[in-house]
Amino acid sequence: MIKEAELREYLSESGAFLEGHFLLSSGMHSPSYVQCAQALKNPFWAGEMGASLASLWQGAEPEVALSPAMGGLIIGHEAARALGVDFIFTERENNIMTLRRGFTLKPGARVIIVEDVFTTGKSTLETAAVVKACGAEVIGAMSVINRMGNKTLPFLSVSLLNLDLTLYQPPDCPLCRSGLPLIKPGSRKLK
Repeated sequence: MIKEAELREYLSESGAFLEGHFLLSSGMHSPSYVQCAQALKNPFWAGEMGASLASLWQGAEPEVALSPAMGGLIIGHEAARALGVDFIFTERENNIMTLRRGFTLKPGARVIIVEDVFTTGKSTLETAAVVKACGAEVIGAMSVINRMGNKTLPFLSVSLLNLDLTLYQPPDCPLCRSGLPLIKPGSRKLK
């Protein structure tokens, strides 16, 4: 299993830790951002992170791993490999999270949701709603990074690394006042 210090060092070396002025999918601003895609581009490290998440899991045994596209795809696949279960993913269609590409969940199936980063929990909860609509059961969720602070999900969750990163409401953002350009690094469309 990856040790926290080792993971922090790799995330830094891989370019996953970014500093600047970022617009998060929550609408909040932050001087820090974690671009897990930079870390997950290395197949060895992606496999190590997936195996580490699987070894952390102490909940019910999953039957399938499910990730929201895009960020959860690689880590979801690697965690599923380590857990020995199938992997499928949800996508947004007309801004609504859904299963596509012929993916289905059997009623009663035990599902674990796998993400790269928990930020607000929105994608995780939307994915959980898809599971529930199929009559399946969310047994928990896992992520490489948890930056939700003291906010929690309504089911068991584990993460390799908890980060407490600074957040600002847009009207109170000192980065805006200093004129630093705002960067939108995520994949979700903002209104």
